[in-house]
Amino acid sequence: MTPACRHCDTPLTHTFCDLGVSPLANSYLGPDALLRMEPFFPLRVYVCSECLLVQLPEWESPEAIFGDYAYFSSYSESWLRHAERYVEAMVGRFGLDGDSRVVEVASNDGYLLQYFLARGVPVLGIEPAANVAQVAVAKGIPTRVEFFGAEAADRLVAEGVRADLLLGNNVLAHTPYLDDFVEGVRRALAPSGVATFEFPHLQRLIAESQFDTIYHEHFSYFSFGVVRRIFAAHGLELFDVEELPTHGGSLRIYARHEAHAELAVGPRVGSLLSAEAAAGLDRLEGHLGFDDRVRATKRGLLRFLLGAVERGETVVGYGAPAKGNTLLNYCGVGTDFVDYTVDRNPEKQGTWLPGSRIPVHAPERIAETRPDWVLILPWNLKEEIASQMAEVREWGGRFVVAVPEVAEVGSSGSS
Repeated sequence: MTPACRHCDTPLTHTFCDLGVSPLANSYLGPDALLRMEPFFPLRVYVCSECLLVQLPEWESPEAIFGDYAYFSSYSESWLRHAERYVEAMVGRFGLDGDSRVVEVASNDGYLLQYFLARGVPVLGIEPAANVAQVAVAKGIPTRVEFFGAEAADRLVAEGVRADLLLGNNVLAHTPYLDDFVEGVRRALAPSGVATFEFPHLQRLIAESQFDTIYHEHFSYFSFGVVRRIFAAHGLELFDVEELPTHGGSLRIYARHEAHAELAVGPRVGSLLSAEAAAGLDRLEGHLGFDDRVRATKRGLLRFLLGAVERGETVVGYGAPAKGNTLLNYCGVGTDFVDYTVDRNPEKQGTWLPGSRIPVHAPERIAETRPDWVLILPWNLKEEIASQMAEVREWGGRFVVAVPEVAEVGSSGSS
């Protein structure tokens, strides 16, 4: 059966990238699960020939994916700094104070709202994963456990809650009900309110072969032009956009009601649309041919790992991120190449990675075994991780990343 576009219902007949089959990227395995068969789902991404939305069909429900989640934002120091800088910027730019209301969708463990709260700005978090929301509540951050959309927005409004600032970081890609989500933004946003969303930029994904950011939890992959049209369909105008270094290159979009024209459309909107057009993202042809680049990255990683094994060198991983699971499963890498990986998140320690079944330990394991190579799976945090684990260099160990190509961290050349 041919899938249909989640935004315009056009049949999806053009493949953007085919990564075979893979388990859910955040479905970490306990000891009992090692004795059972894992479900694998197709990881084939399409591009709509009509609206150009790059998307993955819904193979598993959001409830199954996010009901009990293993990702906690507060374990990344650089992400916390990013959140704190955001809060400072929003308070300064939009004059948020004790009379304002900030609502964050997919608020996780309160990693960001805590900084608004410290400034005396009232906040509300909306987080579907109950286990993660409990951590936020323990910090004193009021949090609702539910998925956001039009109905959830209506409930907020009925209770007298309208957002002066409504934000969501890395959540827009996580909903298969894209138009319902954006409609919820329109309904929950105060008449003069502002909404901001951050998400990985499709242009950077293509340019830097970041195929490992593709996994089942990410239903959509956005260019600025596409997301601008989707918001416009719901009466929301994007009046500004920032290009960010986070997650290998992200966008932060600023939206308002079309009627709130006091916030004029800034020059960065036109500049980015022009840049995307120059990259071919305003037409179907600019989205095709990505598969060839993905295969080249796979071959490069396998060449590196085979060479290390033949030289008698040991390789371990750092991190247990979703992107790492996409990489390892697509490349067919297991404990035959990577002995284990480590992660600072206690929720992941003592588990095994889905599909590859590589064991996850605490970071201290690396000093105990003194490997020759540490493969940094969250490559977007490579400098932070290499700094935290500087002791690896004391015994001659080295750090390496696989995306966009195999390269030693701290070295300008490829390994």
